[in-house]
Amino acid sequence: MRFIFTIVAVLFASACGQPAPNSEPLKPPANKRVQSTVVPVYTYEVVKAYPHDPKAFTEGLYFKDGYLYESTGEEKHSSLRKVDLETGKIVQKFDLPPEDFGEGISEINGKIYQLTWQEELGRVFDARTFKLLQEFDYQGQGWGMTTDGTNLIFDQGTHVLKVMDPETFKTVRTIPVFREDGRPLIQINELEWINGEIWANIWHSEEPDILGKPNYIVRIDPDSGKIVGWIDLAGISPDDQPPTDFKPGPDGMPHPKTENTLNGIAYDAANDRIFVTGKNWKKLYEIKVKPKA
Repeated sequence: MRFIFTIVAVLFASACGQPAPNSEPLKPPANKRVQSTVVPVYTYEVVKAYPHDPKAFTEGLYFKDGYLYESTGEEKHSSLRKVDLETGKIVQKFDLPPEDFGEGISEINGKIYQLTWQEELGRVFDARTFKLLQEFDYQGQGWGMTTDGTNLIFDQGTHVLKVMDPETFKTVRTIPVFREDGRPLIQINELEWINGEIWANIWHSEEPDILGKPNYIVRIDPDSGKIVGWIDLAGISPDDQPPTDFKPGPDGMPHPKTENTLNGIAYDAANDRIFVTGKNWKKLYEIKVKPKA
């Protein structure tokens, strides 16, 4: 997800009590039951392509009342945006301080909540005016975020989702997510609540030590954390394909040479439309999900 993520991953993992994302594959806990049922894999068809700002390093995305709301990352380039769907034009914007790295966003009761990556700082904005209302703290990194309509749900690049009260910012509960073989599903990234499920991007799912499958989205049961489906979006954006060449990182593991991974899921509940995009992608796609043959 980040250019320098691998450098800080070990330190962060140690601080949070989680294994580093690129360490040896984790063995299932002795008391963790391996999922016995076969998880269905879905594919897609593109309904329509829309323009997307290729300078937008997409970290958070949701749809409301005809507009996309997008959080972009990278120092000196992070922002909160309201974007016209049809044209891709920015109609409203809040620029974060140059030292901040914007991350996941979500909206509840007329307030937009935005995370930052390493600053351990979240912000609350008026959804109509983008006026900054307050700031809040949390421990560890911030990655993706969504809402079930009552609470915020966010992740920190591990296999654990956190459910947070939007008023007190206290963790209500956690949702551990394990793969079918019992291993933790690490590098969960941007999130979206769709028809009672949590859909999530997996940062660089194409990496051999993550999934080894490019542009995969996971569907998660929010009550149990059980994986109820995978969506294979390989090949969706011909101009923005995930890298197939790798280079050794500081940890000795292979990592992509470029950063253009799929990241960004938005749902138009009123019209049952699903949108996806990626970091610095030139297009945003409305898709229809269907069973994979």
